[in-house]
Amino acid sequence: MDGEQLTKDKYEKIMDITKRRGFIWPSFELYGGAAGFYDFGPLGAPMKKKIIQKWRQHYVVEEGLLELESPTITPEPVLKASGHVDHFTDVMTECKKCSASFEVTELVKEETGDDIEGLSKNEMENYLKEKKITCPECDGKLGEVYEFNTMFRTAIGPKEDRKACLRPETAQTIFIDFNRLQRIARRKLPFGVTQIGRGYRNEISPRRGVIRLREFTMAEAEIFFDPDDPSHPKFSQVSDEKLRFWPSENQEEKSRELTEKTAREALDEGIVCNELMAYHLAYAKKFLISLGLPEDSIRFREQLPGERAHYSQETWDMEVKSEKFGWVEVAGFAYRTDYDLSQHSKSSGTDLTVFTQNGDDGKKVLCHVVEPSYGIDRPLYCILEHAYTEDDGRNYLKLKKDLAPIEAQVFPLVAEEELEKIGKSILKKINSTGIFAEYDDSGSIGRRYARADEVGVPFCITVDHRTPDDSTVTIRERDTTDQIRVKIEDLPKTLCKLLNSEIEFEQAGEKV
Repeated sequence: MDGEQLTKDKYEKIMDITKRRGFIWPSFELYGGAAGFYDFGPLGAPMKKKIIQKWRQHYVVEEGLLELESPTITPEPVLKASGHVDHFTDVMTECKKCSASFEVTELVKEETGDDIEGLSKNEMENYLKEKKITCPECDGKLGEVYEFNTMFRTAIGPKEDRKACLRPETAQTIFIDFNRLQRIARRKLPFGVTQIGRGYRNEISPRRGVIRLREFTMAEAEIFFDPDDPSHPKFSQVSDEKLRFWPSENQEEKSRELTEKTAREALDEGIVCNELMAYHLAYAKKFLISLGLPEDSIRFREQLPGERAHYSQETWDMEVKSEKFGWVEVAGFAYRTDYDLSQHSKSSGTDLTVFTQNGDDGKKVLCHVVEPSYGIDRPLYCILEHAYTEDDGRNYLKLKKDLAPIEAQVFPLVAEEELEKIGKSILKKINSTGIFAEYDDSGSIGRRYARADEVGVPFCITVDHRTPDDSTVTIRERDTTDQIRVKIEDLPKTLCKLLNSEIEFEQAGEKV
């Protein structure tokens, strides 16, 4: 069996688990579904919330950034000023025979493996002809290449006379609210504002499952700073962090060689534009590792000039290696300069500068922006793929303990009334402490362990025939299958310590 088949089989196994056990499945299935929309089920929804909670811990709590929540419907004048009405486009083509639509760069990548991002429309059209690429649906000829604005359009009010769009990014309300936010930040630079919420993109032909969605969850931060001082007060804490870069010049020379540098070296050698960018790339790598993604699966790819968004002077994509999809972008880091604030200032007639005081000296600053922008859905898939483990006839999800949607399960060893009564009492006690646990008494104990392993439950508690006599239970650890015995009265406290990695498993109780 070749590597491609192995990868295909693994992907199918993962997707079987996600659909069957309640992580992710296609939306609107009763009505034939709709490409680019997925539901997050009873296990996917809490896991996604845990990723968001970890992101908030990193950026809001530990970094001290402000947080904003604003509407997802945006009046068109806002998006006209921001440039999205004119520039938020993808390049598409249609089949002359069956009328199927395709995003050109994605189609080319699927058919040839080539990346033609950054080529002009004419160059893309010539490429399709030279490579004799036809419609993958019916083998028909493809038509002309043209731009398609990917914002979802709507209207405000009963007369629908005020045009609007579903937001393509969360950033714009942060820029619009800048004057309020800079006052709350006491006009001290740099300062940052985050927003977590839904974003929308009317993808031309989403064909890659949860990797390419039309509605998705974003977590973005806008870091405002004086362009004369792009420093970060905590840069020394990450300056030695090693990062793997794929600079634009390597890509233009058709070289796939990665450049490994510390954050400090990347800054000093001009690989990245400024200290704030270097800091946030290193900080982002640390965040991905905290989600359980291996360090050697992470790289930073610099976008080519033709790829960059209209507002960006430099953009880095943080990518994770997927066996199924190759390198997957999970976050982007854009140096937006003063583009957004200057555009909204000009369009609205409002002064969006900040007055900073340094001793007796003061000045008005039109802030520049570095933007870390994450999707949450793609990292979730990447985490599941990297967590899926086949070992010695056992399949399990090796999830980080603090990301597991079910944190513990309680089993009676056999279906006896006394054991079941104790088990349900333990479940109630554990749940009351904030640990999400479930009770399972169906099937053999081995089958119950296998079901728990399949969805990444880190700890299984078994009530056995010793329990009524000495008030102890066993705890089984998922990855090693090792077991310990602990007293029921100590169980909630012990589980909390285990889930928070405050104690090693073998130190938490008596080895079985």
